[in-house]
Formats: sequence, C-alpha cells, structure tokens
Amino acid sequence: MSYNIVIGGIHIESTTFTSYISKSKDFRIRRSSDLLDAYPSLDEYRDEFNFIPLISARAIPGGVVSKEFFDKWFNEFTTLLKTATKANVIDGVLFDIHGAMSVEGMMDAEGYVAGEIRKIVGEKTIISTTMDLHGNVSDLLFDSTDLITCYRTAPHIDQDSTKKRAMKNLIDVLKGKYKSLYRAKVDIPILLPGEKTSTEVEPGKSLYKSLDNICNERSIIDASIWMGFPWADQPRCHSAVVLTGTNKELVKDATEKLAKKYWNIRKDFKFVGPVASTYDAVNIAISSKEKPFFISDTGDNPGAGGSNDINILLNEFMSINKFSKINKKILFASIFDKETIDVIYNSKTSLNVKVSLGCKVDKIFGKPMLIKVDVINKFSDDIAGKCAIINVDNIFIIVTENRFQYGTKKAFIKAGLKDFSDYDIIVVKMGYLEPDLSKAAKGWIMALTKGPVSQDLGNINYKYINRPLYPIDDFDFSLKLEAKIKKSI
Repeated sequence: MSYNIVIGGIHIESTTFTSYISKSKDFRIRRSSDLLDAYPSLDEYRDEFNFIPLISARAIPGGVVSKEFFDKWFNEFTTLLKTATKANVIDGVLFDIHGAMSVEGMMDAEGYVAGEIRKIVGEKTIISTTMDLHGNVSDLLFDSTDLITCYRTAPHIDQDSTKKRAMKNLIDVLKGKYKSLYRAKVDIPILLPGEKTSTEVEPGKSLYKSLDNICNERSIIDASIWMGFPWADQPRCHSAVVLTGTNKELVKDATEKLAKKYWNIRKDFKFVGPVASTYDAVNIAISSKEKPFFISDTGDNPGAGGSNDINILLNEFMSINKFSKINKKILFASIFDKETIDVIYNSKTSLNVKVSLGCKVDKIFGKPMLIKVDVINKFSDDIAGKCAIINVDNIFIIVTENRFQYGTKKAFIKAGLKDFSDYDIIVVKMGYLEPDLSKAAKGWIMALTKGPVSQDLGNINYKYINRPLYPIDDFDFSLKLEAKIKKSI
C-alpha cells in the first residue's frame, strides 16, 4: 500500500519589539524537489510513501512578518494543498515550523495555519508538526495537530534528527503501529530566555535528557518541552509540555509529572555564562589576558530577532579608543547597514570614507555613528549580501547589506578571517556562543545590552502575555498543572 504525505511550512522566529519587518527578501523559498532535498531521511521510505512537496519558507529570526508576504505564502501553500487533496487521498501532513512567528495583525499565526490545514485535509488525515523548542504551543496549534515535537538541544544541533523523528512518528501511525493515539499538553507559567535554558548546562541538560527515559516507556511515543519565546507580546508565549502516546491515563499522568518537574526547578535556571553590564563587559574584555575573548551583544541578537544594527558596544569601544588608543585588535561581527554598504561600494577610495554607521532600524537604542573608516576588504555572502570589513585604528567592523549572524567559523573565514586568534577581542551579536565560537573562545562574557531582545524581561513593556509568569512575576504557590488531552485515533 502506498501512502501520500504532503510537506511544507514556514520557519521564522519573530520579535515584536523591533521596528524591522521581515519581508519576502528575508526568506528562502523551497518548492518541488528542492524542498524534498531538505529531508534526506525520506529516502528510506520512498518505496511505500509518496511525498508531495508544497512550499517552504525559511528566514533567520527577525521582526514581525509582513502581512503581504505571509498572505502570498499562505495562498500558495493552501492552493497547493487543496490541489493535492483533489488529486490524492492525503494520509499525512508534515508541518515544518518554528513556533514563534509573528505576523502583522495576528496573535497566533502558526496556530491559524494549522487550523486551516485541518479544515482542508479533514479529521482523518494525520498531521505531524516539527518545531523549535523556543516556539510556542497555542491551544489551536495543539488541537489541530496529531503529533507534535521539537528540538531537544540548545544550541540546536538536532534540527535534522527532530524532523526525522516527526516523520517517523507520522509514518508509524500511518502504518498502523498504534491502535490508539493520545496527546496531552500542560501550559506552564514560565518564560525564560534561551541564555538561561541551554541544554549543555544544568538544569536544562538533565531536564531534556529525561525525555529519552520517558520515551522508553512502551506507551509513550514522544515527549517534548517548549521553553516559549520571550520577545513577542502574545498570550501563547510561555512554556509548555506535550506528550504523545497510546494509553490515555499514562500519557496524561506522565505529562503532568514532567510539567511539575519543570516547575519545581524553575529557580535553578541561571545564565549559561558570565554576564556584565555594557560598560563592565568592555572593560573586562580589554583587561583580559585571554585571546580570543568573545563578547556577546545579547540585546541585539539577530538569532532571536534583533535588528542587528545597534551600535551600543561599538560606541563604547570607540569612546575609549578616542581618549586612549586600544592596543588590542578588536573585531565586530557584525553591523547590518545597507546605507553604509552602498557608500562603501560607491566610494572611489578605500581610505577615510565617511559613513553613518548603525541604529537606522531601532533608533530608540541609539543613533548612527559618524566616523571615517578605511575599507579593508569587500566580499559577498549568499545571505548577508554585499559585505565589507572597515576599520578605525585597531577596531575592525564587518558591515553587511542584509541581516546576518556570524555564528560559524565558515562565515568568519568567508569574511577573510584565518583564525579566531587573529583578534584579541571578538564581539558577536548573539546570546550563548554557537558551537564553533564556544570551542574557540578562551574567554567570554555576555553583555546585558539594551535592545529589542533584551535579557531584562522584567522591564519589557508587555501588554498581552498571560500573567502571572515566572520570572517576570516572582510568585511562589502550588500550581495545579492539569493536562489537556486529545485523541487522534
């Protein structure tokens, strides 16, 4: 027997606290065989399953998605899905999303899409959803999907294995491996930034490791924990636990136990590395004997949706250098500024080029820096677009045409870096260091800078999130964490 499975989705993490709007140019679109190539694990199932690609859109984290782009994607996605349902009996759907996408005028974009998918394919089709653990599971998303899972690592090194697990769970259900299927969800009033929930340190390490043991139980198919997304102002932004299995009572009981375990250790979550104010972080780096010494600019982290154009840390270094030349070699990676790139590329000289750098998107956090720079190198990147390395004395800055996060050694090499140790201090726009950077760092500190993805959640002007919510509200009472349960088959 051959089964028909459609595949598609949209993947972006969106903060609602930046002025940046994510549009068509920010997304990579996959269709047809190009989309299927993103799922190499499908090869082992092709004899029994017919995989039908719809459309997939993926972007680095950013601001709210424009309604124009979302509508364009949604119309193509649903048109293709309706066409597929007319031509075939659709047995399954693999819905590939992040879970923290915000769209202009919408509070629960992914839940809305999942609900529309269910309307089109009907109740008998099995929907399997694969997500990021920093996503959100609204009631509508939970109600609309039969199987739902997410990453178990942060930094995310299990993206491919999570997609594979979501597909395997779907295929096992379609092949009749299970006679019944239940899913249970507990919403937990916790909202923590990723910089406190790395799975490489405790208590996140043990919490996520416990999922393996839970899934070893015969009646449990999948267990997942969502930390939620703290930089969007929506009611669905909070932690959640979802388990899927074959025994209703056991699934419900295991879900509630895992939720209670998470709640009981909530106060054990701390920053995964050393932190300091902007001023202190700069001075710690300058005085450190470690090389390279990394500084994370947490408030403008494009990996969480930051605009990537705030120059707070750069301004601090430049101010120090103005009065006393800094002997250490410093690299900023990077500043997103298309206007500056245009000036650099149109300049007839590479020396003393006048630029107005940074703070053109999120202007409330600073103003552009009017400086004269030398242009050291011009290069291009598939995502970052036209790029340049500029410098003032010993301070070197990568400027990009598009938003981009320098999180891999490969990206730095493309910019002309031979080795991380070429620089004494490297400032990156992120929270916890990505694996390549963490391995290279001899010293590191997270600067608690201001920005649209500030770590200071207590001072964010939330209007719509459900309260109370730990640690924004420090409440300590016994919660009745009761699971909501749904049956699929």
